[in-house]
Amino acid sequence: MTATAPIDEPPAPIFGWRRVRVVLIAAAVVSLPLAPGWQVSYAILYGRVFFIALALLCVFGVFERWPPRLPRWFARWALQVIAVALAVPFVVAIAYWLTTLGLDQPWYKDKDRLGGYSAMTMLALLTAPWIAVAALLRQIKEVAQKQALAFELERSEYERRALDARLRLLQAQVEPHFLFNTLANVRELVDRGSPQASGVLGSLIAYLRAAVPRLHEPSTTLGQEIELVRAYLEVMHMRMPDRLQFALDVDPLARGLVLPPMSVLTLVENAVRHGIDPSEEGGRIDIEVRRRADRCLVRVRDTGVGFGTGGDGLGTGLETLRERLQLVFGEAARLRLDGVVPHGVEAELDLPAREAGV
Repeated sequence: MTATAPIDEPPAPIFGWRRVRVVLIAAAVVSLPLAPGWQVSYAILYGRVFFIALALLCVFGVFERWPPRLPRWFARWALQVIAVALAVPFVVAIAYWLTTLGLDQPWYKDKDRLGGYSAMTMLALLTAPWIAVAALLRQIKEVAQKQALAFELERSEYERRALDARLRLLQAQVEPHFLFNTLANVRELVDRGSPQASGVLGSLIAYLRAAVPRLHEPSTTLGQEIELVRAYLEVMHMRMPDRLQFALDVDPLARGLVLPPMSVLTLVENAVRHGIDPSEEGGRIDIEVRRRADRCLVRVRDTGVGFGTGGDGLGTGLETLRERLQLVFGEAARLRLDGVVPHGVEAELDLPAREAGV
């Protein structure tokens, strides 16, 4: 992604509604101070002022576009303001000429009309350049706001890409951690000459064929994750049928919710490796998934050795999982670990309930 170029928008239409609306308001404001001393119809007065304002708007818009290029030392806004100021006497003269057509005496030979011309010219010189400056400042502010928004969007895009890269790095760490652990279990069966080795290896191959492609996906659904967990536990149950029991209780309303791949599987693998495996009696793992309004709770409870009673710690997988959850959900996700009486560990994921594709 290349850096965003400065915003260079085409000029606004000369007679766009926003500009014409300003002209209408300005004509009313300027004509009101002249109305008390005006001897003819106010409509003629307003018509003259409106024509002058519209003509000056045309001058403003023309020099907004022409010439296409200016010397670097000469700003276009200065050209527009100067052009508006210089055009005032001529535009006022044209307005008087158009509104006095058909009269016996030209307006510039009529003392009263000439005085009105002078007053209107002075008033226009005092107001028109400042209105032009105000319009330019508003344009500059709008461009600056759009530029700031563009930079903010660019920064957000860079942050999103950085988070994606970090998440993929963490998932790449999960992949060998999980694969090596499961392959070590198969090797243990082979070393013991267990007749279950072939069956476990077949189940493991079928499981990995479904699981490995999902390791690189940014998210998965709870339904897919639970199926992987079930396949993993079946493999582990074949390895130690007398020492591992498990049960899954999954809310159907939660199956479509998204979460980082291997999130629940990490908790289950941790329960097997650090809870059930070190225990001579083995134990039981219960997985419960519940959706509660805009939250989703995932509990993995084991009756293994528990904290500090023979296990070799909780493993690096949980720290990686915490960081992955932080990257995806921020502070909205929580991972809690508690001891179970008389022994065991309960891990709870508390996640936002986000539907897939939303």
